[in-house]
Amino acid sequence: MDLKRLTFAVAPVVAAAGLGGLASRDAADTYGRLRRPGWAPPASAFGPVWSGLYAATAAAGWLMYPHASARTKALHLTQLALNGAWPGTFFGIRDKRSSLVVIAALDTVLATEILALRRETPAAAALLTPYLAWTGFATALNAAVSEPV
Repeated sequence: MDLKRLTFAVAPVVAAAGLGGLASRDAADTYGRLRRPGWAPPASAFGPVWSGLYAATAAAGWLMYPHASARTKALHLTQLALNGAWPGTFFGIRDKRSSLVVIAALDTVLATEILALRRETPAAAALLTPYLAWTGFATALNAAVSEPV
């Protein structure tokens, strides 16, 4: 068993999910009070979606580890750090502007990672593509919601 590879694949994902989970303990209540567009999913959709995306992200980390450049690995860790930070800005401190900055940075870093992985580890890039689609959707949702009057 390659412990470094396993650690790279799993630990950052667990850290991002754990940090995000702590910051969004009251997310369902907060989300329920927001003014949301008609295309907003129910709060119950987020847990299953994120579970699948985190599993795919860990698998991508496993696949990329022996092939990806140090720069691409740094992008992977950076996007996971941004992933873990976003719930704290949106649900924790409830700062829409800051949360938009964080999620836009996440989108940018993740897209850059996927582009690099298309050359280095195409299967890892494919695993991360639904995650980018979801964060793009989440960015639009983040921009569209507002606090109730």
